[in-house]
Amino acid sequence: LRPTTDRVRETLFNWLAPIIQEARCLDCFAGSGALGMEALSRGAASVTLLEQDHAVSTQLARNLQVLQAQQAQVITTDSLRWLAQPGDVFNVVFIDPPFRQGMIIDTVAVLERNRRLADNAWIYIETETEGPAPDVPVHWQPYREKVAWQVAYRLYIRHATPEKKI
Repeated sequence: LRPTTDRVRETLFNWLAPIIQEARCLDCFAGSGALGMEALSRGAASVTLLEQDHAVSTQLARNLQVLQAQQAQVITTDSLRWLAQPGDVFNVVFIDPPFRQGMIIDTVAVLERNRRLADNAWIYIETETEGPAPDVPVHWQPYREKVAWQVAYRLYIRHATPEKKI
């Protein structure tokens, strides 16, 4: 696990302060659960934490139970497969996959293709610094970005796209 550092997490949630209250959040690669739990502590309406590793997701569920966080759910799953199914729409999405696995492009694509993002959703992406900025759709406006140590982190706002007429 490579949890988001306290410093990065504090900066991110300062950026999200205007919209985190009552947001429906998705943590695509939950790992330690630090981002999802921070969202809960800042007033998010709900948090869905996706984690592929069964032992890690079991521990996350235990931690949430201890915290009595009924508005959170942990799902043991492959994130890309889960996102490919019809389901909930989210206002805030955290994309912090294992580094050097090339998962960001696929995650962004499946979120858009399966309409899992609300209009004006906020999307956080964390990457290693040695790579380029991730390719994101043109209607995702960069809001803020920073580098801390070996981590580059960016926050985007997804603007509604015009519907295609048939």
